[in-house]
Amino acid sequence: MTKPEIRPARESDFAEITAIYAHHVRHGTASFEETPPSVQEMMQRWQKVTSTGNIWLVAADNIGLHGYAYTTPFHVRPAYRFTVENAVYVAHDATRRGIGKALMEGLVDHARLAGRHRMIAVIGDSDNAGSIGLHEFFGFRHIGVLEKVGYKFERWIDVVMMQLDLHPEANAG
Repeated sequence: MTKPEIRPARESDFAEITAIYAHHVRHGTASFEETPPSVQEMMQRWQKVTSTGNIWLVAADNIGLHGYAYTTPFHVRPAYRFTVENAVYVAHDATRRGIGKALMEGLVDHARLAGRHRMIAVIGDSDNAGSIGLHEFFGFRHIGVLEKVGYKFERWIDVVMMQLDLHPEANAG
């Protein structure tokens, strides 16, 4: 696999994006969905994300897509307008190759340029060492754990909350 390009998603990407996400829904706990959404539903989500000034990125090369990531408003109330939540999904056959890091770097850069103040990670499953490690690499701090708030694959699942200060130099002292 060549080094993938990180770029904004486009309509033609959504069959592959949907397939990547479907694998995570069916086999993992990063998503608390239990039934994979359709291509049309994923495109509607993309349109909603980008209509709020957030970004949806993909990692692509000449073979295809290897992952995607996006930010969404953390909450809809106006006082949260400077805080975003992130999501990063890497294809199951492309993990541990730096794709998650490249996508996260793109998300963080975009959020900083867009004037966001904080980025929140809501990580499904306290056993998700890959996602927790990725967020720690970028300087996210552990904020807390919501214990046993999800139920999937016949077991209770925790949610790990992590937070990144996007402008630490402005908040120092």
